[in-house]
Amino acid sequence: MALIFDNEEYADRLERLKSAMAAKKLDAVLLFAQESMYWLTGYDTFGFVFFQCLAVTADGKMTLLTRSADVRQARQTSNISDIRIWVDRGQTDPSRDLKEMLADLDLLGCRIGVEYDTHGMTGRSAHLLDQQLSTFCQLEDASYLVSNLRLIKSPAEITHIEKAAVLCDDAFDAALPLVRPGADEAEILSAMQGAVLSGGGDYPANNFIIGSGESALLCRAKSGRRRLSENDQLTLEWAGVSGHYHVAAMRTLVIGEPSDRHHALFGAAKATLEAIEELLRPGHSFGDVFDKHAEIMDARGLSRHRLNACGYSLGARFAPSWMEHQMFHAGNPNPILPSMSLFVHIIIMDSDSGTAMTLGRTYLTGEDDPKPLSRLGLDLYAK
Repeated sequence: MALIFDNEEYADRLERLKSAMAAKKLDAVLLFAQESMYWLTGYDTFGFVFFQCLAVTADGKMTLLTRSADVRQARQTSNISDIRIWVDRGQTDPSRDLKEMLADLDLLGCRIGVEYDTHGMTGRSAHLLDQQLSTFCQLEDASYLVSNLRLIKSPAEITHIEKAAVLCDDAFDAALPLVRPGADEAEILSAMQGAVLSGGGDYPANNFIIGSGESALLCRAKSGRRRLSENDQLTLEWAGVSGHYHVAAMRTLVIGEPSDRHHALFGAAKATLEAIEELLRPGHSFGDVFDKHAEIMDARGLSRHRLNACGYSLGARFAPSWMEHQMFHAGNPNPILPSMSLFVHIIIMDSDSGTAMTLGRTYLTGEDDPKPLSRLGLDLYAK
């Protein structure tokens, strides 16, 4: 086995999950999120694009149902000993294999939690599962059971997070000398991703975002690259990744002389980020963070140009997104506690003037002041 953490770490996680299951009165939980399987067992694969399920019983027994292509993957990267295979053939229904496996585990008539809210659970899979198990057991939505456990990072996880932070800064350092008039976005992107990989990191769970000119106002990656002009703007969102743990950052750089609007939006972004830093500590909630973001943006007349969320928790994630469930948005009561890794992004996209401005970095929370996981300052970068 090539486990990324030691046996004691995984044993502690299993005990935490068993306690959470007991609190919910669950006899078993069916994990479909690759993040959950990885966190609990070390199992590392992108095989979750097919039907795949890890069943965990109340006494801690773990049984994986997967395809033949992932059997060796599970044996080499995880501590799972009981691995079952469902076979691709015609109009096969792997939920039948899952039902047989649950019967073998003596779970008939039991209360079973299911991770529905995950990219590893398609609508078809959920439909088949519900139909197959409707008379077999009582199903409960347990989408956030493991997700909430993963919010608090252990010392071993923080070691990977800190390495990811170094790689995140290294990626920006690699890009900065290339940002100039005539520069190709492709070269900048290549340098950033190359810095992470050559530093021993991993591919990110979603694409790095790069956009210049009008596309600097986009919050998502897209196909196609352009060259920077004499007076331009470049938005970057990227992450360092170690052991699948992400540390993200976001910046808008100005090529040429920043406009008055660039300066005004940067001032708003920096003031908002600094105000939010005061809330990234116990005694506040994720919703409090968003409320502060909205308060400052709206007071500066930027309500039409801001987003309805300003960040989220980060951790070990798999494609297609490095975002965890817990986000900074209105009304989120989730408390901020020590040992969380939280990405705060201030995104201001003024389509009226065509001006973009972003500023974001990841923090590790503690009992008091949060720790910025970056050696970079908060100045406006103009080249």
